[in-house]
Amino acid sequence: MLEHNMKNKTIADIHNHIYPDLIAAKAVENVGHFYHLTMNCKGTTGDLLRLQQEAGISYSLIHSVALKADNVTSINDFIAEQATKHPSLIGFATMHHDFADKEREINRAIALGLKGFKIHTDSQGVNIDDERLMEFYGMLEGRLPLMVHCGDYRWDNSHPRRVKEVLRAFPNLVVNAAHFGGWSLYDLAVEYLLDENCFMDLSSAAIYLGPRRTTELIRIYGADRILFGSDYPMWNPVEEVQRFLLNDLTELECEKILHRNAEAYLGLELSQ
Repeated sequence: MLEHNMKNKTIADIHNHIYPDLIAAKAVENVGHFYHLTMNCKGTTGDLLRLQQEAGISYSLIHSVALKADNVTSINDFIAEQATKHPSLIGFATMHHDFADKEREINRAIALGLKGFKIHTDSQGVNIDDERLMEFYGMLEGRLPLMVHCGDYRWDNSHPRRVKEVLRAFPNLVVNAAHFGGWSLYDLAVEYLLDENCFMDLSSAAIYLGPRRTTELIRIYGADRILFGSDYPMWNPVEEVQRFLLNDLTELECEKILHRNAEAYLGLELSQ
């Protein structure tokens, strides 16, 4: 799809982390240390909204990660507040494996208007198929979608084989297996997840894979499963939209990845 055809198109960026202004600089610095990256975005709501507008993105899905159980409710309150204040933001709640009353927090997240949950088990230091999280998935199944960070050559917590176990155990759980199902483990993700029922975003993957391999993986999995995501503040959404346009895709494939699949994943109607 040529760049001039992007005008008046609905684009949903399904993967963005934001933090309160007072702690954003430190949080972004810590993420940079975790991934050995120099971070160039601020991680604040204002910065994301500015880049969203510049990129021509219609909706940005926002979330954050609870590194401690005590942080779950305050993070969910913050994300809900930002999504309520800014109609172009779609909020996902967080959960921690040691949080005491998961069922109550799911109900509270729904009441707050949050549209799903995101967990990052590598940074939380737990296996994605840990029994405490499996209990949580059972509570979530049939109610809200889930986004899970997948893959990292340094850890085993979110390995694609563990993701497969979750998907098999909860066939009605709507899952985005982020980063093509396995960041830095892309071929293993194909081995374990090709025939599984899940969406996959391409955030923090396309920048490493390049347009040829990215296009190949989209075709391997099928464009109906793929979601666009920038992984802000890891990467700049403006640059990620431009990078996406380098892929050799049809206009229909682009429409599915940039917009239609997000509607199916979220169970929402998104319009420009």
